[in-house]
Amino acid sequence: MTEIKFNSDAEALDSLKVKYSTLQQELRKAIVGQDAVVKNVLISIFGNGHCLLVGVPGLAKTLLVSSIGKSLGLSFNRIQFTPDLMPSDIIGSEILDESRHFKFVRGPLFSNIILADEINRTPPKTQSALLEAMQERRVTAAGHTYELPSPFFVLATQNPIEQEGTYPLPEAQLDRFMLNIWVDYPTLEEEIQIVKSTTTNVVPKLSPVISGEEIVFYQQLIRKMPVTDNVIEYAVKLVAKTRPDTAMATPMVTNFLSWGAGPRASQYLIIGAKCHAALNGKYSPDIEDVRAVAEPILRHRIVRNYKAEAEGYTVEKIINELL
Repeated sequence: MTEIKFNSDAEALDSLKVKYSTLQQELRKAIVGQDAVVKNVLISIFGNGHCLLVGVPGLAKTLLVSSIGKSLGLSFNRIQFTPDLMPSDIIGSEILDESRHFKFVRGPLFSNIILADEINRTPPKTQSALLEAMQERRVTAAGHTYELPSPFFVLATQNPIEQEGTYPLPEAQLDRFMLNIWVDYPTLEEEIQIVKSTTTNVVPKLSPVISGEEIVFYQQLIRKMPVTDNVIEYAVKLVAKTRPDTAMATPMVTNFLSWGAGPRASQYLIIGAKCHAALNGKYSPDIEDVRAVAEPILRHRIVRNYKAEAEGYTVEKIINELL
């Protein structure tokens, strides 16, 4: 592993901004538009978190994740989640070798980037196999613990329309995703460009821009970024306001929410704000950086009640009113 050296943390943060700009340019060879989605995925990567991409079929969610894998120079595996997928299919299993000894054969989970495609199509038993991997960065099989490679990210996709034959993700697993990123339809101009670039024989070739060692270095650098007390207080108060029937809850929250976000949301708001600040060339996050990452961090951590659904109050509308 090569040692990465800079004269100061400020110089290192400047280099991260340059790397981010180069990454954007490289990804634009394969991905048209979706700049906000790409930025949020990279925030989760530099924040050492996982993300859930939600969008209708055909919006290049899979292409986006595989393109990011190529441009980051990391090992990449795609796991297609289906109703018959078993935990051993993703973790691995023990087999009897020629010398009559059991040996562990590693599954596709042993990779830097895991694309969990249509994660809600597999039963809870298999979904739960990801829990330890996402939180502890290790897996347990046949009584033995195996460390996963570093860095390790789960980038999962989900289709919000078709719910037949799906298994909603448990709240405990949803909470382990740093960001819930909504992938929207492209604009008319972007769709024209998509059709032009994908209906020919030309296949864009992506080059690695950043190594795994550099990603780990930048993750640690972002953790070291200073944060003022007022920014931390703003983030914690914002999360506290989402909890109905508590001292800080607004009447709207008490009326329209069943559950609010937990402490992990406060932690991710600060880490996300640090990443957002670093990618924008700042050396310390401010309240605007917290606000910029609040929606994808809180979206999957608050639960509306029937009254909110009846009156058309979306999660996004509730978050925006809190902001």
